[in-house]
Amino acid sequence: MYGFEALTFNIHGGYLEAIVRGHRAGLLTTADYNNLSQCENLDDIKMHLSATKYGSYLQNEPSPLHTTTIVEKCTLKLVDDYKHMLCQATEPMSTFLEYIRYGHMIDNVVLIVTGTLHERDVQELIEKCHPLGMFDSIATLAVAQNMRELYRLVLVDTPLAPYFSECLTSEDLDDMNIEIMRNTLYKAYLEDFYKFCQKLGGATAEIMSDLLAFEADRRAVNITINSIGTELTREDRKKLYSNFGLLYPYGHEELAICEDIDQVRGVMEKYPPYQAIFSKMSYGESQMLDKAFYEEEVRRLCLAFEQQFHYAVFFAYMRLREQEIRNLMWISECVAQNQKSRIHDSVVYMF
Repeated sequence: MYGFEALTFNIHGGYLEAIVRGHRAGLLTTADYNNLSQCENLDDIKMHLSATKYGSYLQNEPSPLHTTTIVEKCTLKLVDDYKHMLCQATEPMSTFLEYIRYGHMIDNVVLIVTGTLHERDVQELIEKCHPLGMFDSIATLAVAQNMRELYRLVLVDTPLAPYFSECLTSEDLDDMNIEIMRNTLYKAYLEDFYKFCQKLGGATAEIMSDLLAFEADRRAVNITINSIGTELTREDRKKLYSNFGLLYPYGHEELAICEDIDQVRGVMEKYPPYQAIFSKMSYGESQMLDKAFYEEEVRRLCLAFEQQFHYAVFFAYMRLREQEIRNLMWISECVAQNQKSRIHDSVVYMF
């Protein structure tokens, strides 16, 4: 029932919406990024961050600092915010917040399976996993030899179980199969999340439809570009595209037959929202594409805060905080390696 959320939303969601809007006010601004880009070493970055929401997380870290430490502590802040919101949430908001975790779960599964394939130490891999995507049986992923075993031994008891129905093959796991598994899982996850948001209705459905459609379209473009020159057939490629979004269905038909980056560009320029993204790139290059997509995503996420009485602000906050952590990682790496001139190449400004 669109337009009447104001009558009942605040009964269960008012406190949490106030909390998340307070968290949003603590995101770094363009002025903060300009100050960070002037830092000479990682201790200077720590000193600047001490005046932000990250201060209490970094204050007891000894010198010399490492980039991994800064990223780890900033991620801990994100996880604490998420857990606090999840503890306070009631249905259906708690289910909505759980959906936000599933993407990290998929990434963790793929990370451990890929690492095991290359004979990396399981404990070392678990340390690299995103804390939001952890689940009890994650360490036992290493024993699986194919998709069927992976499902039967480990994932049947996790929230990812329904998404595995399209992945269940007896083929041995190799790099190509793992990438196909990742994209098939993401497709099923995004479609499920989209249906859930549609069921919620109102402003949540309207705003989340736009955000998830953008995510689905971005994944379709990335799958197309990454599969150019591989043995993935057109039909296989098409199966990995989500069944919603601005590109669905006609854009998907055209993307499936693209054989180079300029053909992808030709398809995307037919869609006005994506025309601006591709106009920032010269022909034949794709290096700037990720940043252009991130900038468009940040613009849309910030717009989610312009309306009230909906759940999309929680999704938007989590995504913006993750982008902020990517920015801090890039700035820290540039400072640590004395490449300050390259800081602005990958930083995506928010406010």
